Amino acid sequence: MGELFEKILVPVASREDAKATAAALAGYDAADIVTVHVIEKAGGAIDKAGVEQRELEAAEIFDVFEESLERSVETKITYGTDVAEAIFDVAHDVGASSIVITPRGGSRWIRLLTGDVALSLVTESDLPVVVLPDDGGAVEDGMSGEEPTDMEGVEDE
Repeated sequence: MGELFEKILVPVASREDAKATAAALAGYDAADIVTVHVIEKAGGAIDKAGVEQRELEAAEIFDVFEESLERSVETKITYGTDVAEAIFDVAHDVGASSIVITPRGGSRWIRLLTGDVALSLVTESDLPVVVLPDDGGAVEDGMSGEEPTDMEGVEDE
């Protein structure tokens, strides 16, 4: 796995995501780590928060990642209407050997309805995507990844 971890790009979406992803990555030896936070643009609609506020939030997310991983990393903020595409662009710009993710959140039904960036990263990338197991950070977020019990009758294929 050495070449895959030569220079990795690690997308982080929130403080909780940064903490859980750093915990999952802690057992691996990565030479260079670049974290990226995508500030999603509304695509013509009014953005929920100002750019400066979102950039401050990104800086806090990066701090949580570095503190949790206990090492300094390179950080990038990017902007886009398609989060996966923005991540791919940064991966190529920094010369990443792979994209490393720890997917979490909701049932397959919820991901189908809301769109799943992790799925796009895995299925649309021309770079290797390493999916690390979540070590339990999702449970802390209240999103265990288990199928909800109130959806009896909804079958997954």
